[in-house]
Parts: sequence; structure tokens; C-alpha cells
Amino acid sequence: MVFEKPNQPKKPQPSAKPMPNVNQPRRVINVPVSGHGGGAGGKHQPPIPSPWLNPENEPQPHPEASFVEYLRWMRTPCSSASLSPNHDYKDSTKVQILQMAEQGSKYSQRLQQLTKRTELIAQKSFKVQCPWRIRVGGHKGPESILLPAFDALGIPYIPSSTLRGVARTQAIREIMAKHNIEWQEAEKQIALYFGSLETQDQANQAGKVVFLDAYPLPNQNQNVLAVDMVNNIWQWDNNSPNNTPKYSPNPNPFFSLEKPIFVIGLRLASNCQDNEILEKVKQWLIKGLQAGVGSQVNTGYGQLNPAGIGNHKPESEFFRVEFIIEGQLIHGRQKLKDIKQPYQKDRDGNFKFSQGKLKPDTIPNPEVRSVTFKSMLRYWFRTFALGILEPGQVQTWEAKIFGGINPSKQYGWLMVRVLEGKTIRDNAANKNDDFGEQSGILTLNYSPEIPQSQKQNLKKLIKNLTWLMFHLGGIGQGARRPLYSRKNGNPPRPPWYRGCNLITESDDNFWTLPDNTQQFQELFKTKIRNFYEALQTLGVNFNSRQLRTCGIVRNNQWTEAIDANCRIFVCSGDEKFGKSYALSVLHSDELKFNDNYDGNLCGKIQDNQVIPSPVWITDLGNYQVVTVFGANENPRRRYLEKLQNKFQIFPL
Repeated sequence: MVFEKPNQPKKPQPSAKPMPNVNQPRRVINVPVSGHGGGAGGKHQPPIPSPWLNPENEPQPHPEASFVEYLRWMRTPCSSASLSPNHDYKDSTKVQILQMAEQGSKYSQRLQQLTKRTELIAQKSFKVQCPWRIRVGGHKGPESILLPAFDALGIPYIPSSTLRGVARTQAIREIMAKHNIEWQEAEKQIALYFGSLETQDQANQAGKVVFLDAYPLPNQNQNVLAVDMVNNIWQWDNNSPNNTPKYSPNPNPFFSLEKPIFVIGLRLASNCQDNEILEKVKQWLIKGLQAGVGSQVNTGYGQLNPAGIGNHKPESEFFRVEFIIEGQLIHGRQKLKDIKQPYQKDRDGNFKFSQGKLKPDTIPNPEVRSVTFKSMLRYWFRTFALGILEPGQVQTWEAKIFGGINPSKQYGWLMVRVLEGKTIRDNAANKNDDFGEQSGILTLNYSPEIPQSQKQNLKKLIKNLTWLMFHLGGIGQGARRPLYSRKNGNPPRPPWYRGCNLITESDDNFWTLPDNTQQFQELFKTKIRNFYEALQTLGVNFNSRQLRTCGIVRNNQWTEAIDANCRIFVCSGDEKFGKSYALSVLHSDELKFNDNYDGNLCGKIQDNQVIPSPVWITDLGNYQVVTVFGANENPRRRYLEKLQNKFQIFPL
């Protein structure tokens, strides 16, 4: 019933007619530029492809159908523009289909049956709640979309084998820590609970506990399944002369489960009647689920806490800070305003084009994302490390601390989570609206992969790196500028606010800032020295007084590295035009090029590639911190010369 096939076409198809080509829909909708059907303006416009494989027979999924029922009929355009006229719209097609599946897949009744069945079969059942998102499964759908694990009817779930693996791994780690033994020895001791084919004791060859598949409870207000987004903004470019990271955003939508509550069920196998074994395995499973299950656990995904206990503080946590974000908010996915009409129109109802292509009509969906904080910590680690280490060493240590897949898969030593993340106020939609605001609690944790001997060293490194992150810039799309208003521009136009203020909400002395710039200069230098010292104690050999020159610097070329060519200043001055002093100087007429902001100072688009600004500015109230990459060449050198009341922080 869930997987009803689409209705047959009203008109029978002749037997001689070929089957539809999966790479090229048989029908497209031609849309003219003007609101009139004819005219020369509509003759050379690109067609709008249907998102469906066969647009002449669009599927009508059952209201309780799984998301799979949408993806199975999804058009998969060629990756080559020369082979498919729909190549330019492949990304918007993915967004459209995923959003349709998200909104249309309502299978609450089936989930009620499945979760009730678990409670009836299990001897011990309990509920666990995910505070954010969870990704279990590695399936790939059309266009390599990452899909969650799903059962034979397309219902997302956590397989019983995954739960068994979580409990078993937690048991092994606890026994290793308690008895100070290696993994192989600990495995032998858990055979009593989980079984082992290698043991000589036949009574322990089979496991004693049965794990049931875990399904999420139905949510009447929203679907558990939610569109998500992954975006690898920086990629190591091993083919470049300097082997440095390249700015190359690559957003890809996929499905994850948002804030689900799962029903977990366990029962004793037929070969065991010992309830103590069942209880012991249950406790291992609870602890293992709290540590995280599925993929991207170190990036905030997959934490499952017993329902009703709130956000507990795990033993792995070593640091936390409450924060406020003002201005441009963190967002994940881009959401279509109307899934039936995914492209922008002007006031007259005509379609808008950019470089001959229709423009998707999307809005950013604000969401406090732990992955954003981890990416920013990773960015500042890389930029500082490139100033004192060879790129190959930086890449090795970056992967060791933050995780990576090249040249080999590493989970990383650091786990980043955000608790109680919420959007207090969305980005301003109208001129009279206030700026956007988000809040949350950033927590830093040791991952299970870190050696015990490196925990204190990592703690010192990451605490100082976190301080530097909060005082070098914001976070997310507006990270390189402090919050400022565009309401008084000439002419005023949206977005009404740009930039981002990342503010700590803590009374801890660790976050206390001095009132004057000279004292702040010394405090900032101390944090950098602490970072260098902690990196050395991890086992990295370098001399922080011998800064590297990372790449060639020209007026239009620089490397995002805090190296010999970088300068960091703290400065103060009067606000102008609603902008902090350092930002008002950056945007001043004297530094403009052809009456526009200089792209080699403020960022630009070159050959369809975004080149980020080499200047970071953050406003700390009484003063601003300015970071400039490639500062020894104009126009960046000229900008620094124009700043008054400044004190150099870096080089030290």
C-alpha cells in the first residue's frame, strides 16, 4: 500500500514508441523572458525541465509513501552539458525533489505500528532523543545523494546491527580502561555477552542479547526526515605550487533525521535467562548512544540521550561556552519558496536569468549548526599552522585533530557539539526589521580516538584556539565582517544587514577583555603563544620565531595563512555611517577601485570563482581586530597605513 505505482497514462503509448531516456526528459516547459507567450524575447530561452523521469506521466505518491518513492522517479540529468540540456539545473532539481519528499512523506501510522511492535517484543525498551540531527547509513541515491538507512518499506531507522556494534564497542572501551589491556584482550572478555566464534567455550559462541531495529516515534507536527546540507568549503589542492587549501564551496543536499526520538528494544536470546546480562548490555548501549552513533559524530551528529534527562554533561567534555550570534545567521540548506515553481520571477511575473540560466528561488534556512563551529576552528588552526609548518605537516595534523579522509580516513581527536541551539530572530526581511540573532552552547569534547597522554595537550590547544576564533571574526557566511546596517545606503537595499558578531556569554575570567588596546594586544599575543606551545607539546617540531612565507604575494594574489606576510592589528576610532572604525576605513572612497570596492581588498568573483576578502575584521566594542593576509602588497598595505590608533599583534 505504501508503494503504489503511479497511475498509467490516460492515453496508451504505442508499442513502437521508445522508452524515456533517463538523462533527457521527453518534455520540457519553455518559458519566455517576457510575460507574453510569443515575441523574439522568448525564442532563445533555456527550457525548464520537469524534475521527474517521465514528465508525461508524473508520479502521484501515496500520502504515506516513503521518501524512496520520490527518488525512484527522480530525473537524473547528465553531468555533462554537452550530453544533456538539463545539466545546468541538476542542482536545483535535487533540492526540489528532496523538499517534495520531505514535505510529502508522511508515514506516522506506520511508525506507530513499528514502535509499538518494538515495545511488545522487547523485554527492556526505552526511548532516546537526539538533540540535533543523526545520520545512520551510507546509501547513495540518484545524483549521489546521501540517504539514511531505511528498511524494506523505505522507513528510516537504526538497524539492530548498528545498535549491537555501539554496545559492543562501548563494552570493549570500558574494559580496556578498567584493566589497562589491549583491544584484542578486551574482546575476549565480552564474549560472555556478545558471543564470539573464536572462543572455545561453546556456551559463549552465540550472543546472549537480541537487539531490535530502532524506529523513530511519529511526530505529528513535522517530519522526522529532514533535508540537510554538507559543504566542503576548503579543499587541499595538492596540485598547486604551494600545496595550500583552495576555497571551493561545494554544497550538496542530503537527508538526515532531525531531533528524532527512537524506541530501543532488547530481549534475551533463547540461550540465556540471565537478566543481569540484559541489564549490563543495556547500560553499555545507553552510554554508547550518548557518545554518538552513525556518521559525523565528531561534528555534532548522532548523539542520543535517554529521553527526559535533557543535555547531560559527558565525561568527554572539557570546555563549554554560551554564545550569541548577531547579524548574518548560520544557515544550512537553501529552501525553495515554492516547490512547484522553483525559479525566480520579477515584479511583472517574468522569469529572472543570470548568465543565461534561470535563478532558483530559494531562501536560506537558519540553523545553529555544530559543523559550522568545527569548520571555523579548523580554518583558524590551518591558517596559524601554515605560518610555522610545511603544508604537508599541516594537512597531517589537521586530519589528526579534526578528522579527514585524505590520504586515509581518520576520525579525529576533537568532538564539537552545540547544545540548545536556536534562532531567536530570523534575518531581516524588511527594512524596519531588526538584525538576526541566534544562541547556543558550544561544547568541546575528546573523541574516543584520542590517546590518553594527549588529552591535556589538546585541551590547551583547543581552548586557546577557541579564544582566538571568537576574537578574530564572526562565523558563517558573514564571518569576515562585523555586523553593520545597509538601511542608510545610497540607495538602501537588502540584505538590510551584513556581517556577523560572535559574542560570548560568560562571566569566566578566561573571557574577560581589557578596556584599552595595549592591554588587549598583550593578551592576544599570550593566546597565540599558548597555541604554539600546546602544538609543540602534541609532538610538532617548529620554531615560532621563524615564520614561513606561504606562497607568492602580489596585489591580486595572497594565501590565507598567518605567516610572514600576514599582519594582525588592534585599532580604535570613531564609527562612521553605522560602521565600526576599521570597517569604515575599508569601505572608504580612498580605497575604492573604479568607484567600487576593490576586489583585492574586499573580495571578488573571478572566472566564476568566489575569491574571499583577504581582510578579517571583528568589533569588540572599544576596539577592533584586523587580520590582513598578504599585507605587504597594495591595496592591503595601503589599508593598514590608513588605520590610526593601532597596535600590532602579529607578528609577535
